[in-house]
Amino acid sequence: MAPNRPFPVDATLTAIAIAYRNPAHTLIGRRALPPLQVLQETFKWHEYPLDEGFTVPETRVGRKSQPNQVEFSVTEKDASVFDYGLDDAIPYSDVQAAARARAEKRSTFDPRMAAVEGLTNLIELDREVRAAAIVQDAANYAADRKVALAGTDKFSDYENSDPYGVIDDALNGTLVYRPNTVTMGQAVWSVLKRHPRLIHAVKGGLTTEGAITRAQFAELFELKPENVLVGEALLNTAKKGQAVNLDRVWGNSIQLTYLDPGKRAADDATITWGFCAELGGRISGSIEDEDIGLQGGERVRVGERVKELVCAKDVGYQIQTPV
Repeated sequence: MAPNRPFPVDATLTAIAIAYRNPAHTLIGRRALPPLQVLQETFKWHEYPLDEGFTVPETRVGRKSQPNQVEFSVTEKDASVFDYGLDDAIPYSDVQAAARARAEKRSTFDPRMAAVEGLTNLIELDREVRAAAIVQDAANYAADRKVALAGTDKFSDYENSDPYGVIDDALNGTLVYRPNTVTMGQAVWSVLKRHPRLIHAVKGGLTTEGAITRAQFAELFELKPENVLVGEALLNTAKKGQAVNLDRVWGNSIQLTYLDPGKRAADDATITWGFCAELGGRISGSIEDEDIGLQGGERVRVGERVKELVCAKDVGYQIQTPV
């Protein structure tokens, strides 16, 4: 029997919460840190020592001797999902007025459905902000797997910089696993796609004007087009009550990471730079609240239980301040 919950889940509203998405070209957090289902709030993930996979012991065996014995170890780490959610209070007078309008064929608006869509959008944007913060954090890359560009090396210096060389070195600068995903913000891509050296490398001849597409960029660096992620999301950074100030969520850096789509569990041995642990799916529901307005109302809630993790820093590389 399902446990009694103070905030019941509504199957119809949950379907809306799961289905609603911002345009794929705007939000990239789910692809930069792919979701991975876990079975409970607290879960374990494993970190394997670097030397064990690369140090070969003596394997030759004498006619009467025993083979050398090796022992594999693992560091077991604990993590827990966090709860993220938002509420929207809807007076019954609004619900009833909308119901009458629908019954009279004057409108199709449902304030409960609209609340779920709005809340879902904010929950998704919050997830994008968290993913961007983790992916762009220099501390999540090994010390020898990041580079900061300065002066004429910045890609915005079209005459002197060499983006092909820097990016190619980065793709070959990770441990064993070559990055298969490139992540950057729209401001960086706007400069990079117009770089004369990249245009010449793609189009050949004397052509250095115009711009390259993401697909051409991917082909140039032997990547899949869908794995070139350009974040376009905007976030209002102004404090409440102040004028709106929209900033890009993704800033001035380029990340190259190896993400294994075949990873199925947090504690398996599959190497991947990072993931987002999910407990169940996004949920939504409503509960009666007598303190909303004169007649009371409904409190609609949308939420999810997730935890973003970086588990293999050495299969990632960061190019800092590229423009």
